[in-house]
Amino acid sequence: MNILVIAEVSVPRLRSGVKLQFDRRRDRWVVQAPERLFVPDEIALEILKRCDGQASVRVIVDDLAQSFQAPRTEILGDVLELLKDLAEKGVIAS
Repeated sequence: MNILVIAEVSVPRLRSGVKLQFDRRRDRWVVQAPERLFVPDEIALEILKRCDGQASVRVIVDDLAQSFQAPRTEILGDVLELLKDLAEKGVIAS
């Protein structure tokens, strides 16, 4: 099994076949993956929106810390934890 290492220099993106989209029927944002559907909470959604394959984790964390006026170290821990979990589920690539 390949283990994806997520670090501040990683540039996360949604894997091929995975889409972040607004589901009008549910009136919520969802992550659609092959044979799976995830409903991200508000924090996860803010992180996922920034996983565009261009911004590094460092840039994402800095943006979130500034946008929400929250401690960078706390944001970094949350972002890394979420991205590692989503990588294990096959949603995120780097």
